Amino acid sequence: MIQGVHMVRAERNGKLPVWYIYAWRGGPRIGRVESRTQPLLTHQQLAALKEHLDQRNAVDPTTLRSLIREWRSQNPDRPSSPEWEALADGTKKTWGHALDLIEEKWGEVPLSLWSDPRMTAKVVAWRDSRADTPRGADIGVGTLRALLEFGRLRGRVTFNAAANIPTLYRNGQRAAIIWTDEDMERFAETAKRLERPHVIDGMRLAALTGLRRADLVTLEWSHVGDTAIRKLALKSSRRKRQYVTVPIIADLRTLLDELRDRPRKDGVTTVLVNSHGAPWSGDGFGGTFNRVRDEADIVHIDEDSKERKRKHLHDIRGTFCTKLLTVAALSDEEAAGIMGWSVAQVASIRRIYVDQSSLISSIAERMANTSKRAQ
Repeated sequence: MIQGVHMVRAERNGKLPVWYIYAWRGGPRIGRVESRTQPLLTHQQLAALKEHLDQRNAVDPTTLRSLIREWRSQNPDRPSSPEWEALADGTKKTWGHALDLIEEKWGEVPLSLWSDPRMTAKVVAWRDSRADTPRGADIGVGTLRALLEFGRLRGRVTFNAAANIPTLYRNGQRAAIIWTDEDMERFAETAKRLERPHVIDGMRLAALTGLRRADLVTLEWSHVGDTAIRKLALKSSRRKRQYVTVPIIADLRTLLDELRDRPRKDGVTTVLVNSHGAPWSGDGFGGTFNRVRDEADIVHIDEDSKERKRKHLHDIRGTFCTKLLTVAALSDEEAAGIMGWSVAQVASIRRIYVDQSSLISSIAERMANTSKRAQ
């Protein structure tokens, strides 16, 4: 499929699915095709696509859309800005979706208005309108902030209306969410039932390493040493990529020995492989993981609001943190250094999941001893 073209499949009872073809996400429709599989574009649709793209690329230089085009080009004859090209592929994908939403809402707004401080209230109102997805709302504001900063440095605007806007999503709220042993057992059972056993390896590896998804699927055997895993993280921090060092505890060593025996294609050096013996893609693993999680109904229930939140793959990092505190007996400071978290976040994990568990075990033991003496 041509990059940028957006297709939507609509199922119909007893009939072939219908594919609606758009020039881009949120753009004009250029075709409707009945097909069981994703269709190829006809000559007529290609001509319509070119016409719409030509119109889209011929933007008014006084509007925000022109600044978007200057930052992220959609013209094959002109490259994107150095700032956009310097972004990681995952960031381009995430910000690209947010940029499409920004263009849809404000593409025709004159750049001159973006130099007016009153536009900050407009941005905050947009953020608040998306409060039901706080992380997405914050990404939208962050993308707009980066866009306007790009414009400010080039004299297109004199003020960044998206700067210094507080976030809605509180990452610290998720720091105390972990996957329990029961969660992981239910996930494994569901994965086997759905005939997706290879995703279990990724779940187990995440719980014993704390690696993010991108680093899980790209972890290679060359990164595994005798006492630790050392890998250059794909995610940058303050525009620098840092090395991740994970101590190999006994359970991790056992898992790695198991993973070495997984069938894999010739030349595949990744620790994790899919059912075809090939490396996982980030989206492939993430999509499979989420389908199994949803089928297993693995959620966190807030004690105060009783709100049900899906547990994410990222939350398994908290599980790894508990292992650092218990199995490896690390201090909060030592665990924070490995996790890349603040000491306060680690202390929260210890207080909720480690100290509380130890307290309950101690009480249970004392009650059992008291009962024996009474007999």
